[in-house]
Amino acid sequence: MMDSKDIKAFIAKRIAKELKDGDVVNLGIGLPTMVANYVDEDVNVILQSENGFVGLGAEAEPGMEDKDLINAGAQHVTVKKGAAFFDSATSFGIIRGGHVDVTVLGALEVDQEGNLANFMIPGKMVPGMGGAMDLVSGAKKVIIAMTHTAKGEPKILRKCRLPLTAAKEVDMIVTELGVIEVTPTGLVLKEIAPGVTLEDVLRGTEADLIIHENLKVMEN
Repeated sequence: MMDSKDIKAFIAKRIAKELKDGDVVNLGIGLPTMVANYVDEDVNVILQSENGFVGLGAEAEPGMEDKDLINAGAQHVTVKKGAAFFDSATSFGIIRGGHVDVTVLGALEVDQEGNLANFMIPGKMVPGMGGAMDLVSGAKKVIIAMTHTAKGEPKILRKCRLPLTAAKEVDMIVTELGVIEVTPTGLVLKEIAPGVTLEDVLRGTEADLIIHENLKVMEN
């Protein structure tokens, strides 16, 4: 049985395999930032940090932190050779200008139409939308990184109940149970986690799932 940290690492590792040479990638706050730790050294991607730089590297090792070098989630990080720093206007110009190939975001809810809800009502001690609305509309591919359920309740729904961050913008969902592709005909379960049964996935999912004819085991 994986604990919370292991689950997040498992999801991040699988998403890292989606990144291709030459991709410009934005990683959202929380679990998505962990993807930077697992990008294969042979894959040349440019990671953009929303707070104003490209060339984001892995999380800084304990004791090796630079107090002036943080990502959008205020975590101490490293940068790669050739990194560049700029202001927020330039950062969002990159995002809104369609220059981001892939964005990886967390979510509170996703539904079978590819709708995304990742913020809640103002005035509450809950996540805000941040730059997510810009990212999901500006990026060419949107990958959701999240746990499959919250307190035992499904997060992949027939219809989102919370206010939408974006409508029909999600392309892929990766959880600790499987990999789901959003298609015009519905949600397609393409991969299933090792040791997980199809019944486990269906039990934790409210949305209707189409089972891919060549259902695979998730690589990690």
